[in-house]
Amino acid sequence: QVQLVESGGGLVQAGGSLRVSCAASGRTFSSYAVGWFRQAPGKERESVATINWSGGSTYYADSVKGRFTISRANAKNTVYLQMNSLKPEDTAVYYCAAGVGWPTAHYAYWGQGTQVTVSS
Repeated sequence: QVQLVESGGGLVQAGGSLRVSCAASGRTFSSYAVGWFRQAPGKERESVATINWSGGSTYYADSVKGRFTISRANAKNTVYLQMNSLKPEDTAVYYCAAGVGWPTAHYAYWGQGTQVTVSS
């Protein structure tokens, strides 16, 4: 069983930066792929960035490539999403999820989400 808690969201102006974190409990967290997803009001949830168990492989949505960076510190049971050059369209609730499989993972564990708001 893995429990995930996101933190670090907030309000930022367009062009600014935020780093959101996903802290996990459970000894086997380092064996899971982790993904960051987001959902804006009235829109479907979308994948933003994913990282494999070791951190050696990552995927990014085209909309965030070159602006967002996903990383993980398995010794700290934490995955990060560094978001730079933020745009108003990045406004959403950001969720992290953990799952098995790579590159296609089945995400069985989800956090409660953290709000990111980018003002224009």
